[in-house]
Amino acid sequence: MKSKTTLILLLLTFLVFSKASAQINLGERALGALQNGMAAYTFSDDDAANLSKEAVRKLDSTNVVAGPKDGYTLRLNRFFGKHSTENGLKLNYKVYLTKDVNAFATADGSVRVFSGLMDIMDDTELLAVIGHEIGHVANHDSRDAMKAAYRKAAIIDAAASQSDKVAKLTDGQLGQIGNAIIDSKFSRKQESEADSFSYEFMKRNGYNVNAVASAFSILAKMSEGTQSNFLTQMVSSHPDPKDRAEIAKSRAQADGLYKPYVAKAINNKATITKAPAKKVTKKK
Repeated sequence: MKSKTTLILLLLTFLVFSKASAQINLGERALGALQNGMAAYTFSDDDAANLSKEAVRKLDSTNVVAGPKDGYTLRLNRFFGKHSTENGLKLNYKVYLTKDVNAFATADGSVRVFSGLMDIMDDTELLAVIGHEIGHVANHDSRDAMKAAYRKAAIIDAAASQSDKVAKLTDGQLGQIGNAIIDSKFSRKQESEADSFSYEFMKRNGYNVNAVASAFSILAKMSEGTQSNFLTQMVSSHPDPKDRAEIAKSRAQADGLYKPYVAKAINNKATITKAPAKKVTKKK
């Protein structure tokens, strides 16, 4: 009797474990199929642009955006306003009021500059930084980063990730992708190519190319101090900001354009110039 009872228990145990094992295998196969489907998914520039637009809209709603009469906005308009299009992209730009030091550009042409960055760089240095960010878009780095962010967010929803089109994502998923945009990390090759784009952007538009090296020198100094935790998208550990400054300097020397950069005064205050009062001439 004891032997029979033991045999029944063993059979029950085997059935339980077999069922659990089957469920695990099914789950693994489903996840594997999902991941393979996502890996094969064709993510176009238009997909990246459309998704970027939605993600940036979410970011704009969760950050404090400088108003049209704010000093930061007025300053950005002054030095960057003429660049309404660049590399085939129609650009829209805003300032996030935050002490963080950062800037980013996305596949839909959105450019966002953090006020913390505008507090430490003059206009020409900021142009070099923005040129770098546009370089990531022009080189398709932003598209590839957006695809990776979409895969990570959409995997939460199997239906969305298996679609042959970019699915409409939830508010939470858009927030997740928005954060991924700000925290994007690029490879050494991608960063170097974006640096080159920035230098050529400055040169092509007649700006002082020495501001590229100056901008990286500022970030390099900050990375050595107590504010080193700000190193995000613009300042990657590969390559080092000091090296990037030296490379920019070497390019300027090779072009016969090098000279020590002298930064101009920074003014983020709103200044309104009043028109002179008209002189009233009394009739005799």
